[in-house]
Amino acid sequence: MSQTSAGTLYIVPTPIGNLGDLSPRAQETLANVAAIAAEDTRHSRKLLQQFAINNEVFALHEHNERERAQAVIERLQGGDSLALISDAGTPLISDPGYVLVQQCREQGIRVVALPGPCAITTALSGAGLPTDRFTFEGFLPAKPQQRRKTLSELVAEPRTMVFYESPHRILATLSDLEEVLGAERKLVLARELTKQFETYLSGSIAEVAAQVNADSNQQRGEFVLMLAGAPVTEQAGDTQAALRTVTLLREHMPLKKAAACAAEIHGLRKNQLYQLALEHDNT
Repeated sequence: MSQTSAGTLYIVPTPIGNLGDLSPRAQETLANVAAIAAEDTRHSRKLLQQFAINNEVFALHEHNERERAQAVIERLQGGDSLALISDAGTPLISDPGYVLVQQCREQGIRVVALPGPCAITTALSGAGLPTDRFTFEGFLPAKPQQRRKTLSELVAEPRTMVFYESPHRILATLSDLEEVLGAERKLVLARELTKQFETYLSGSIAEVAAQVNADSNQQRGEFVLMLAGAPVTEQAGDTQAALRTVTLLREHMPLKKAAACAAEIHGLRKNQLYQLALEHDNT
């Protein structure tokens, strides 16, 4: 079947808190498609009812996307236009949809992505951190050791870094940020964006962590963490010389201790240097 006779897959962002953010174009699209693929049908039906949209809704989430994608493709090839929505915000941004969109592109099915609510851009635009270049890291690993390892790999990242975090891990994540990246790195925490209790906390990692620890209300809701990029002095450190020092010290001590000593000598962070040494071993 040619692309012209096939339906269109619409990627439709939904509000992240404020119902007024569902655009007229999004409402019209959702009302006119044959059916809507939703991450959580119960959640999405409540949203759609607010706008008197009564179309068919079926589930497409991370646990069934691969097995259901082909059936959705066949429906599109049959001429039905469909919409894809997530629980909140823009689909595919830390949400399901990648498999389906990839297959649509591969099979020549038209995909139209509508602009709309997204926690990343909303938070960044109000954060007061550099936004000419930034990197989105999604959710950090749930397990502490893996989370700290991931953060150690980002110590020298020069761009503003954006993370999502959940309420039951926010305190542990803030503690790991302080341990791995240092207490003085600038951090902005955005909470409950577009909702009644929207909050931005700004300061050093230590200052923001202290505010969140002191107020249980600041531990509730959905979080966007925005971290300033590495200072120029950290980026400019002579890592090659430090790695040579690590190599020499390893003749007399374990790698972790050698990296800590070399980091102190060269003015680098020990976790950063340790990770670089591991990567150097694997090259």
